[in-house]
Amino acid sequence: MKKFVLFVLTAMLACMSFGQMQEDSLVLKNTRLDFQYKMLYVPVGLMVSGIIADGQGKESLKNEIVEERNEHLFGFENHFDDYAQFLPFVAIYGFEIAGMKPKTDWKNRTAILMKGQILNLGLVYILKKSLHETRPDGTAYSFPSGHTANVFAGATMLSIEYGEHHKWVPYVAYAGASAVGVMRMVNNKHYISDVLFGAGLGILSMKAAYWTHQYKWNKPKSEKDPYVGIIY
Repeated sequence: MKKFVLFVLTAMLACMSFGQMQEDSLVLKNTRLDFQYKMLYVPVGLMVSGIIADGQGKESLKNEIVEERNEHLFGFENHFDDYAQFLPFVAIYGFEIAGMKPKTDWKNRTAILMKGQILNLGLVYILKKSLHETRPDGTAYSFPSGHTANVFAGATMLSIEYGEHHKWVPYVAYAGASAVGVMRMVNNKHYISDVLFGAGLGILSMKAAYWTHQYKWNKPKSEKDPYVGIIY
């Protein structure tokens, strides 16, 4: 149990540090998130860690945590994580309604959200169906964790949209996302490898949506094609 508690505490501490890293890494010009190689360090690191943990034998950390869970939390089950994974997406629009200023207008924000989630959840689906890994409880399609990928994608977008003007947002967003990841293991639905890879995938997918977005929605008329509507 001590090892499990230590992991939980470490995950929470890591997410706090990561929130600060996100804040320091954002380079925004006219609402655009510019690509920087250092923005890849955390998500790629999480994904690589997940792959390494998944490839270990029975003495690996992922199985050790499952054994600790079964010894001390056998029979524990709740559905908090099923609903909490969507909270960042509610906050993305809810914070604006509450008076907080987002980085991106709602049209472009919605387009980015849709692109990021198509990439994120599409990759989750492909990987699950391709790898056919079994969950700790014996059911199918374990790797990667879709709940974790989903909530970390939302936390990333929430941090980008509101983190510049509201410094506390990344900390709360990633702490909440980490809690969902831990809950997936507590509920015996995923190994630590599934959660680590899912977290990295969610972060990277949403960042990629920002990096590639052209911000064509909701442009002022003066920025549109001046020749549109002219009859020759």
